[in-house]
Amino acid sequence: MPLFALGLNHHTAPVAIREQLAFPPGALTAALAGLADSQVAREAALISTCNRTELYCRTDSPEAAADWLARQRGVRLADIAPYLFTLPEQDAVRHMFRVASGLDSMVLGEPQILGQLKEAARTADAAGTLGTLLHKLFQKSFAVAKDVRANTAIGANVVSMAAAAVRLSARIFEDMRDTRVLFIGAGEMIELCASHFAGASPQRMTVANRTRSRAEMLAARIGADVLPLEAIGDMLPHYDVVVACTASPLPLIGRGMAERALKARRRRPMVMVDLAVPRDIEPEVAKISDIFLYTVDDLAQIVSAGLESRQAAVDEAEAIIGQQVEDFQHWLGRRDAVPTIRQLREQAETRRLAELERARRRLAHGDDPQAVLEALSQRLTNKLLHGPTRFLNHAEGDAIAQAVDTVQRVFQLNPSSPDS
Repeated sequence: MPLFALGLNHHTAPVAIREQLAFPPGALTAALAGLADSQVAREAALISTCNRTELYCRTDSPEAAADWLARQRGVRLADIAPYLFTLPEQDAVRHMFRVASGLDSMVLGEPQILGQLKEAARTADAAGTLGTLLHKLFQKSFAVAKDVRANTAIGANVVSMAAAAVRLSARIFEDMRDTRVLFIGAGEMIELCASHFAGASPQRMTVANRTRSRAEMLAARIGADVLPLEAIGDMLPHYDVVVACTASPLPLIGRGMAERALKARRRRPMVMVDLAVPRDIEPEVAKISDIFLYTVDDLAQIVSAGLESRQAAVDEAEAIIGQQVEDFQHWLGRRDAVPTIRQLREQAETRRLAELERARRRLAHGDDPQAVLEALSQRLTNKLLHGPTRFLNHAEGDAIAQAVDTVQRVFQLNPSSPDS
């Protein structure tokens, strides 16, 4: 069965479609076990995050695998087909290497995806669907990601607003694990920021949004709780970091609200990140001592500083991945040859045992041992050479030169030294 990668991600589908195909964390093992029972795929692994749902599998029918994926989430294949991609063997290998290295992420070079891939491998193993091929592919992906991290600057510079927000917050707070983060809004920018902050493992995360259902969906994905938008004023003192990005025409946090929050916090510092246009936080809040307010323009300066050096790292990373794809394809080729090698050895062993038995019978009848050994060696030699000799004798026309070259390479003959 050939290898395929199929599914959808942030490159091919908007969040409204990605949500439909997302798997709850506890559902993956049972889903994979069911896929194996259906015999659609011999080996399979699923990765399902905010940005992608991708199935890596050995299957003779990627169409059947895509249909299984749709049925698992209760959607019609026709409805998601325009957003699905299907990558055959070499492209599938390259895709996984790029995913593991952070080159396919919404945030270039982000490290969280590697942990998510490792979890996908553990889940497939628990479901009994992580066979030899996928195990090798995952292990190779982890090694490639490590190589890229060690030998390029792919993760050294911030190239997204979300990453910059985390970086700026980390400058103020010694340990992000001790912080409480409030996200105001539930759109794609907040979703991206939430994914980044989640990677820093803050003590608490909360989502406040005008539409509660959207807040609940995002909160479920990142392990956060939900706050009514109208409760922001009362609850603001409980948060160290506030990230806001809504479509509100008027600011949601004014100077007075911020001052009251800071007083309740006994002047413990706060970081506020306003990614909205128009702004969600009044500019005057920046004048309050112990509140560090950053706008889109502030973050853009950090992002632009990292883009040039990060792009050079991308080129280096792609070169590493290209070489590793070739190495993996070489391993696959050798793996494909294993049945033939086994068959060749079994055939040779069968013939050896037959000739050995013939020699034993002759010795038992009292034949001359020297003659028996001579006959044994001649018969083994003749059987060894019968196949290639017949192959050469049956070659015709232009095929003769190719046949000669093949036999010379297989038997390591040196045409310039016939006596060697």
